[in-house]
Amino acid sequence: GWACWKTYLGRPESNGFRCMALGALGEALLRNPTSRLEEALPLLEASLALRRRYCDETAILVAQNNLATCLGQLERHDEALVVFRAIYARRAVILGDSHDRTISSGNNVAAVLLKIHQWDEAKTLLRDKLRPVARRSLGVDHDITLTIDQHLALAIADSPERTRADLLEAETILQDAV
Repeated sequence: GWACWKTYLGRPESNGFRCMALGALGEALLRNPTSRLEEALPLLEASLALRRRYCDETAILVAQNNLATCLGQLERHDEALVVFRAIYARRAVILGDSHDRTISSGNNVAAVLLKIHQWDEAKTLLRDKLRPVARRSLGVDHDITLTIDQHLALAIADSPERTRADLLEAETILQDAV
């Protein structure tokens, strides 16, 4: 983290190593088990700004994902949702709907929707879009597909409007996943 940043700090702003070092520091703080999220956030924002000016779209999407993850962990879910939606939409355009990164990005959107109790939107995204594509493209036993199944079961079972039939559907989804 910090050692990497200090090494490249003196380089020009447009230097690729400087951009990567700033991102690495922000990500190290984000992933730090002592939860240094408040420190990570401005670094991740700065990293994203630099990448938008000097890096390719793949690097920008990685920086956006780190920022959205940090926002979510800070329980700023509405802000995280906006960023995760943008990532999902962009990856769908660049990589196509059936690419594992696109599917994973859509699953990130669904996870935030669950956190903010947007059950119906989460169910629609998971059931109608992500689950069929993941099963077809990745297979029923892929980690991403299994996570989508888990999220769908939660969206169904945790909804305040759930019925007994909904609970049975959620149970069936989970049983089929194992």
